[in-house]
Amino acid sequence: MILSRAPMRITLGGGGTDLKSYYGMYGGFLIAGAIDRYCTIFANKRFHDSIRLSYSQMEIKDSVAEIEHRIFRAALEFMNINKGIELHSTADAPAGCGLGTSSCFTVALLNALHAYKRDFVTQTQLAEEACHIEIDVLGEPIGKQDQYMAACGGLTCLTFDKNGDVLVEPLQISSEALDQLESNTLYFFTGKERRASEILSEQDQKSKQDDREMIKNLDQVKQIGLDTRKYLEGGQVDMLGELLHVHWEIKKKRSLKMTDPYIDECYEFARKNGAIGGKLIGAGGGGFFMFYCHNFNHDKPRLIEAMQKMGLRWECFRFDFDGAKILVNT
Repeated sequence: MILSRAPMRITLGGGGTDLKSYYGMYGGFLIAGAIDRYCTIFANKRFHDSIRLSYSQMEIKDSVAEIEHRIFRAALEFMNINKGIELHSTADAPAGCGLGTSSCFTVALLNALHAYKRDFVTQTQLAEEACHIEIDVLGEPIGKQDQYMAACGGLTCLTFDKNGDVLVEPLQISSEALDQLESNTLYFFTGKERRASEILSEQDQKSKQDDREMIKNLDQVKQIGLDTRKYLEGGQVDMLGELLHVHWEIKKKRSLKMTDPYIDECYEFARKNGAIGGKLIGAGGGGFFMFYCHNFNHDKPRLIEAMQKMGLRWECFRFDFDGAKILVNT
């Protein structure tokens, strides 16, 4: 019996520059944090030769080729496991919520399958294998951020070289600044779920065409990522709120699907009730809002009450520094 888990993530700055269509020409950079919300995979040898999968649906198949779930099928093919296995998955947040759940699932699954085969695998190898399955095999128009964050965890700076190499560096933040960051950052679920690929495909196509407006937009977002690193490592944590606001204003210009009147209304109401700045996490269009406010006694309760009045659900996240791990292996 094997129990594997990997963390979801939030992006603090530079999101979107991890797509090959951009970093392949200009290089990418972002800063993100793994959080204590997980995808968990249970793997066990099955008495019968068939394959049993349990997720939001259940499948029992005689061959890998018959499996309907695309990632389960691709991962089993990649790992050359073709019979006699049982796999169950659970997640602490729904798909399409902007926390990188799909890649988190892929990383946790691959880690479980490696343990099942008694393979040793590094976190970087896990991330690259997940990228291969999602981007190369399944053709998803996504970047490399989610896979690396699910595998490596932590508060992490990711630099994407033009040749595809990824430099993984822990954010050099003091314990005092980390406490301030966790305390002053609030997260709210909009209730809207969406497929990231529907929004990212537009960005991907425009970047491939070297669209000047899109490239300029991503250049600005990459600089925000670099500035975020500078201020957080320098202990100027409150600057994150200002940068998030600028980031959101730039990010909205990428696609008409990025926001809607309800999301805009929630954002403006948050700014009037204690939030310095914020943005939707992930590709946009729904999922989770992240807001930063000053650590005043009245600001956080006021912001929480205001967002709940708008119908948003408050969730408290903390950072995860373990990354992908095997919890049980018997």
